[in-house]
Amino acid sequence: MNSRRSSPHVVQPDLLGGGAVPAQIHRLFFALMPEASVRARIESAAAGVAASQHLRARMIRPARYHATLHFLGDHPMLREDIARAAIDAAGKVQAAPFDLVLDSASGFHGREPPCVLRCTQIPPALQALWEDLRDAMFRAGLGAHLSRSFTPHVTFAYSRGALPQPTPVEPITWRVDGFSLLHSVVGGGDYEVLDAWRFPST
Repeated sequence: MNSRRSSPHVVQPDLLGGGAVPAQIHRLFFALMPEASVRARIESAAAGVAASQHLRARMIRPARYHATLHFLGDHPMLREDIARAAIDAAGKVQAAPFDLVLDSASGFHGREPPCVLRCTQIPPALQALWEDLRDAMFRAGLGAHLSRSFTPHVTFAYSRGALPQPTPVEPITWRVDGFSLLHSVVGGGDYEVLDAWRFPST
C-alpha cells in the first residue's frame, strides 16, 4: 500500500505567493469495478440518456465507473490505519460471483446532482455481500463510517441543470467476480486500488 501523506491543515501555503490553497481530501471506499466491456456499455447508455434528455452535465470518464459498497470517509491524508483495518475485515468475507443488471437511469438530489444507472432488482448475493462486509467492518471497529442503507448505482455524470427523468435503459449485465478497496484524492486522477478480492468460481 502506497503512502500519500499531506498536511492535515484545512489550507496549505502557496509557495508561489498566490495565497492559501485547499488541502487535499483523501477518500476511502469499497467498490465494485466493472471490466472494460461493461464500462463501454455503461458509457453508451450514459451518452444515450444524456442525448435523449438534453442533459447539461459533467460526464465521468469510464475509468472511474464503479458501484460503491461502503464509504469509509473523507480525510486530510491517507488513513493507513483505517485502510489496514478495512483490508483485514474484507479478507474475512466470502462470496461467489453473481450478475448485476443495470436497467434504469435516474438522478439523486445534491449540490451537484449525480446521474446514475441503477438496477430494478438488487441481487440477493449483492445484498448479502454488502451486509457481510458491513458486519466485518463493525467487528474491526469501523462502524462510525458505515451507512445503514444500500442503493446500488453507477454514477455516469453530475448534472448542471435538471435531473434525468427515471427511464429504462437497455439492460447491462455485469458479472461481478470481486470487489476492491479504493483510495482517491478528490478532484484528482484515477483511483488507486489499495487491495482487491476475487470470488472463487462455483
